[in-house]
Amino acid sequence: MLYEQCHAHLLAIYDHIGHNSELYAIQVADRLTRRSEQIGAFPLSGRTVPEYQNPDIRERIEGPYRIIYLIKPGHVDVVALIHGHQALPPFV
Repeated sequence: MLYEQCHAHLLAIYDHIGHNSELYAIQVADRLTRRSEQIGAFPLSGRTVPEYQNPDIRERIEGPYRIIYLIKPGHVDVVALIHGHQALPPFV
């Protein structure tokens, strides 16, 4: 499940990259979306986020972006999609 805030993050990434290259923006958005979908099928494939020190909060790296997700019984929630240089949001 991709939280609404992550959709906003994805659109912001697309808009930022799209100022220089719409084609590259489409490619990046597609890769981030596909990676997020893969997380649902393989939730343990990501590493534990060191800053949170919780084994249920994990991340996958796609290029310079971090896809942060929470493993819950029966499903996975993607909770943040940020550039690697951005500060992590406080975990809800």
